[in-house]
Formats: sequence, structure tokens, C-alpha cells
Amino acid sequence: MHKVAAIIPARYNATRFPGKPLALLKKKLLIQHVYEQASRARLVNSVIVATDDQRIYDAVAGFGGSVVMTSAGHESGTDRIAEAAENIDCDYIINVQGDEPFIEPQMIDDVVNLLYNDERVAIGTLVKRVTEADDVRSPHVVKVVMDEEGFALYFSRAPIPYHRDMWKDLESIQFEGQDPVVFKHIGIYGFRRESLRKFSSLKKSRLEEIEKLEQLRALNAGMKIKVHETEFETFGIDTIDDLRKAEEWQNTSL
Repeated sequence: MHKVAAIIPARYNATRFPGKPLALLKKKLLIQHVYEQASRARLVNSVIVATDDQRIYDAVAGFGGSVVMTSAGHESGTDRIAEAAENIDCDYIINVQGDEPFIEPQMIDDVVNLLYNDERVAIGTLVKRVTEADDVRSPHVVKVVMDEEGFALYFSRAPIPYHRDMWKDLESIQFEGQDPVVFKHIGIYGFRRESLRKFSSLKKSRLEEIEKLEQLRALNAGMKIKVHETEFETFGIDTIDDLRKAEEWQNTSL
């Protein structure tokens, strides 16, 4: 049986919300919510927080979590987990975002199964069907198109696929029943150990620089990304206002 490590990257100096991992949500640290949810995944053998800040390190250790210090020079969470993974006994690494307190353990298991079930998969991730026109229009919601086997063809902040016969323009987007079919990306990634090493060694691609989406670096290098459609919704915390909204979010098991 392969060993699976869920690694949660957590830095203190987020531009829009400094100190975010240590913010309180329902009287518990944000990073603790994520840690406890990840620990409930059936297919995960270990959960580790990877940080560059002593305050976060001490907080995680304080609630009994596993935590490692990493370099402060990493540009992305993926680079941070790649450093941490070098000293962890595991075959698969799941990058669980540190600002997703509502992540369901099943979502993590679904990503693990993508790696278990298909040797062609270098990276596994999740998508969810879009049902709101605003999500299609929003550049903050990343859309993805896949082939018939569920391998990602492209990720974009733009509306893809563009339903030309249904939409006259972006303002005319409407959903009737199950149409149009658009998928949004859920930002959890699963890597084989060798895939994570390869990814972290790659230079940024031109498409990544344009869209500001690091998964395009992997596609540009020919790495196969397979997706699973999830039924679960998530709520990422990017700002203090998001934290306030999260307190009232209805679909929570916290």
C-alpha cells in the first residue's frame, strides 16, 4: 500500500490577509480546522503543516499537530510542500490549501484515488459543476476543460468552453437545467513523489505567467493532470471579509 501525506502549506505574510492561518473561525484557528479535516481522510497516513513562520509552527505544535519549518523564499505553496516532502516517508503528496477550513475528507480521498487508479496520472485534482453565471464570468473562479477520459486540457480564468450558440455575450449567460456545462477548479492537488519533484524543478511557462495559474506549468511540460468531479462545495478564506462570511456559511460541518 502506498503511503500518502497531506501537506498543508501555511505562510504568515499573505498579502491580502497577514496572519491568516492564525485567524479564529468559530473559536478555533483556521489552520487547525484544515488540519483536523485533512486528518479525517481515510486514505491519508500523515498530515503535516509546512510553514516558514515560528508563530505558525508554535501554534500547530500547540494543538498537537505535526509541523515542519521550510524556507521563506518559496513563491508558491507547491514549492513549499516540495521541500517538506523530501524529508517525509511517502509515495503520494496531497497539497491541501491552508485556507480551506470546510474541505471534506472525501475530497482528499478522491484525489488520492485518482493517483491510485491510473499510472498515467502525474497530478490529480478536483472540479465542480458551475451553476451560477457570476462564477462563469468571474476571473477569480478558474475554469477547466477536460478530454473524454477526464484529463485536463486547459485551465483558464476566462469562460471555457465558450458556448457560442447559447451566449450572445457574457452578460447573456443563463443556466437552464444542466446546460450549459462549465466546470470550476477546486484547488487541491495530489502528486506522485517524482511528479512533485519534476514540477518544482520546472521554470514558469508563458501561459502560467499570462493567466497566473501554476497548473499550466505542468500542462506545458506534458504532465498529465486528471480531474474528478466533486459534489462538495468549498469556501476559501482570502480576506478578513471572507472570514466573516465563513462564520455564517450554511454548508459546514464545523
